Amino acid sequence: LSTLQLKEEKPKLEANGAVVKADDNVEKTEDEEKEDRAAQSLLNKLIRSNLVDTTNQVEVLQRDPTSPLYSVKSFEELRLKPQLLQGVYTMGFNRPSKIQENALPMMLAEPPQNLIAQSQSGTGKTAAFVLAMLSRVEPGNKYPQCLCLSPTYELALQTGKVIEQMGRFYPELKLAYAVRGNKLERGQKISEQIVIGTPGTVLDWCSKLKFIDPKKIKVFVLDEADVMIATQGHQDQSIRIQRMLPRDCQMLLFSATFEDSVWKFAQKVVPDPNIIKLKREEETLDTIKQYYVLCNSRDEKFHALCNIYGAITIAQAMIFCHTRKTASWLAAELSKEGHQVALLSGEMMVEQRAAVIERFREGKEKVLVTTNVCARGIDVEQVSVVINFDLPVDKDGNPDNETYLHRIGRTGRFGKRGLAINMVDSKHSMNILNRIQEHFNKKINKLDTDDLDEIEKITN
Repeated sequence: LSTLQLKEEKPKLEANGAVVKADDNVEKTEDEEKEDRAAQSLLNKLIRSNLVDTTNQVEVLQRDPTSPLYSVKSFEELRLKPQLLQGVYTMGFNRPSKIQENALPMMLAEPPQNLIAQSQSGTGKTAAFVLAMLSRVEPGNKYPQCLCLSPTYELALQTGKVIEQMGRFYPELKLAYAVRGNKLERGQKISEQIVIGTPGTVLDWCSKLKFIDPKKIKVFVLDEADVMIATQGHQDQSIRIQRMLPRDCQMLLFSATFEDSVWKFAQKVVPDPNIIKLKREEETLDTIKQYYVLCNSRDEKFHALCNIYGAITIAQAMIFCHTRKTASWLAAELSKEGHQVALLSGEMMVEQRAAVIERFREGKEKVLVTTNVCARGIDVEQVSVVINFDLPVDKDGNPDNETYLHRIGRTGRFGKRGLAINMVDSKHSMNILNRIQEHFNKKINKLDTDDLDEIEKITN
């Protein structure tokens, strides 16, 4: 599959194909660190070496409840074109993931059906909608037939890579990127059958510049809708594009979360949809031993941390700090003590973060020091200890229970036992810890010397 050459303003491409932009994701101050959803999504794509084996059950709500619910256990059952089946297997997919089992039969059905689907990063949804696009394309027709919207330039390139991999045995299929910096001559028509891009540029190509005839689009994909509508303007642009498309165009919308704003948006752009949702799994703290350590200052917390390390053998640990400043200080102090430390910080570019996580995952560093912002969605199986150097609080200084669960959920995964240690250095942080205990109805014990033997068993 060939792609349009990107001209002008093109960010530098690293050898691995990742896009690097010097000014991306630079937070203004450490107190204003925000979770950058697009960066987080890209980070997840870069660090996923394989599909996540999710235990979430899938709930399917059909547009027509009388039609039989159809799911597949193999790609052969989908009766794909041979060159696409070959592409799927070459990518390393042996059998459909949970989301693919249910989504693919709906996406490939005749007549085409619309779909709103919830799926986390790493569940195979990009491959699913790419397969749907490639299946609907008529290679002999040299004009755009499938349109895919991504929230950012970098995420569009990641999806483009999947299209290229899956379509490698289908040389007649061509792909164009409708992204900033891809300048075409006015009046030029595009001959590529699949266009992937960001909402603003795609809208320009469809309306102002007339590079694309929207009336000929068969499949319209809105990827990462939750990330998309977090960006000012993307919501309106997406709706304006959708209104130009023919009535029988197949609409596919994907989102990792389904807050009310995402639902309202999805219902505006996807008429009469089938819906696939993940049933919420009750997260449990039953396999995680939780302790707290009383200290009087930041330095005391550091010494307590070193004592715990001296007393037990830790496979790998994640340490959470409230600000970048504390995280940098702690990483430097631990390094001085001879620990192999990795630091994840908000001012790093996404590709740098991915490289740090990869080193940690490979065991090259035993300790990962990070702030909340960078820690979303990181899955490293061998983390046996999570240490809250600072307890998680929201912007008003109240306990952030969801973040607490998210942080300590890094350990005790896959049925293994895990350990969480909370550093308490004031009456205020003790109050926060007490409120966290009440919220989860789970006692957090003070760490005593006697507990170290028990901890040693957990961490090994």
